[in-house]
Amino acid sequence: MPKTSALAQAVSFSADERDAVYKAIFTRRDVRDQFLPDPIPEIVLKRLLEAAHHAPSVGFMQPWNFVTIRSQKVRDRVADAFGRANEEAARMFPQEQQSRYKALKLEGIHKAPLNICVTCDRNRGGDVVLGRTHNQSMDLYSTVCAVQNLWLAARAEGIGMGWVSIFRDADLKAILGIPERIEIVAYLCLGYVDELYERPELEVKGWNRRLPLEDLIFEESWKGGA
Repeated sequence: MPKTSALAQAVSFSADERDAVYKAIFTRRDVRDQFLPDPIPEIVLKRLLEAAHHAPSVGFMQPWNFVTIRSQKVRDRVADAFGRANEEAARMFPQEQQSRYKALKLEGIHKAPLNICVTCDRNRGGDVVLGRTHNQSMDLYSTVCAVQNLWLAARAEGIGMGWVSIFRDADLKAILGIPERIEIVAYLCLGYVDELYERPELEVKGWNRRLPLEDLIFEESWKGGA
């Protein structure tokens, strides 16, 4: 009996398909304030989460979970937790930067109609995971790949997404009932948008700039040295 191959032909994308992928990459933005109130339909949310679930993962362990949050009450508590952490964060910057920091809008917890908390279950693959034997962080990196898939799929759907990272994990775990052993990787705000910054917002507002790519590429060794 002939064997059935599990391989499929690696067909190149058409020029339009290729351009669409690059368009999603280059026009993706961290959205904080441009959200529209329109809810994201369940069928669209399912597509986004399917895209995230098809991210690469070390040892095919798929360590992610997605906690969807729409409740105003829950988002109020999350926003309070952000506010406390954000005040702490502001004090970490030099005095001359603190006023600039406080002027930045760094979250869209209330304005976005949907929040998603992405977690990593570091025990899902067992004690020994193929590909994680020498780098225990590979499951976390895999979960970040799921976040990136979600972000690019959202951009293709006309949905903006912002990543809120200014929290104490213990506060967020208490609010969302996340077990202690589970790692929080990302807290995301999603909603439809009709406007986006042409360049990253922090670049537009003078906080930082994109580094020249040629300064970041080394050949054969660090700094390209012999």
